[in-house]
Amino acid sequence: METRVGDAVVVPTLTTSLADVAASGATLRAFLHGLPGVDRVGADQRAAMLGTRSIKTTAKAQAIDLAISMVDLTTLEGADTPGKVRALCTKAMHPGEGAPRVAAVCVYPDLVSVAVETLAGSGVKVASVATAFPSGRTSLEVKVTDTALAVAAGADEIDMVIDRGAFLSGDYTKVFEQIVAVKAACGDAHLKVILETGELATYDNVRRASWLAMLAGADFIKTSTGKVAPAATLPVTLIMLEAVRDFRDRTGRQVGVKPAGGIRTTKDAIKNLVLVNETAGEDWLSPDWFRLGASSLLNDLLMQRQKLTTGRYAGPDYFTLD
Repeated sequence: METRVGDAVVVPTLTTSLADVAASGATLRAFLHGLPGVDRVGADQRAAMLGTRSIKTTAKAQAIDLAISMVDLTTLEGADTPGKVRALCTKAMHPGEGAPRVAAVCVYPDLVSVAVETLAGSGVKVASVATAFPSGRTSLEVKVTDTALAVAAGADEIDMVIDRGAFLSGDYTKVFEQIVAVKAACGDAHLKVILETGELATYDNVRRASWLAMLAGADFIKTSTGKVAPAATLPVTLIMLEAVRDFRDRTGRQVGVKPAGGIRTTKDAIKNLVLVNETAGEDWLSPDWFRLGASSLLNDLLMQRQKLTTGRYAGPDYFTLD
């Protein structure tokens, strides 16, 4: 069974309520495989069409500032140091003259305390990857401990990765239970569940993984770790936006979306904002419900912002390298 891209998903009628879908592996599988199939050609065409929308002058300036406010400024390298994190946090709070602060700074768990101290009182959130990022291949005990340590250090948000091996082998219950356990370990911190869509192989799997994560309690669903290609493609983000829209229609609970990886230019960011507006709607056009995971994007947004403000581009050396 298929549905046209852009149509509201009609979730198949099950003998159990949505709250009881995960009561057994059989009901969870029946639900996920009962979701309408994704029309791949239609998804690609709609994403491409929306990606051609042109935004000019005042609307473009507003879009750039909105995109800046949605950035999760990220550094996830083995060579990260406390000094680099402090510098990144300073940039997050004060990206450029008159520019809004970014949404969050995302770091490894061992550097959370550095980010918390530097960002204190700024309103910029501290996000931390956890659960054996980026592979997700470790025991549940380690994943929960990893999460709890990051939260204890002051993280406001946890970005966890699902076990793609378990998902692709059809062990949906294992993935579901791990998300539930990590969500519990988050306490008051928000949980972003990374699907690593570049490894899920099909758009149908992206839709299933999105619903699985939301059913398990995700506050956000996130495309990618940024370590696997392809990462945040427009069609994949479109499918995830349709999923959160339809999930809210069915449950009344709103879930955010975070594309991450490969979003490097202002054009990329604005294409994503158009996608949000035309797919999920204006309710998601806020840092509370949509984020852009990026390291190099912010500089391009600042360069384009200066061009609109002053009429001239700043050179790339005008901004710090992240």
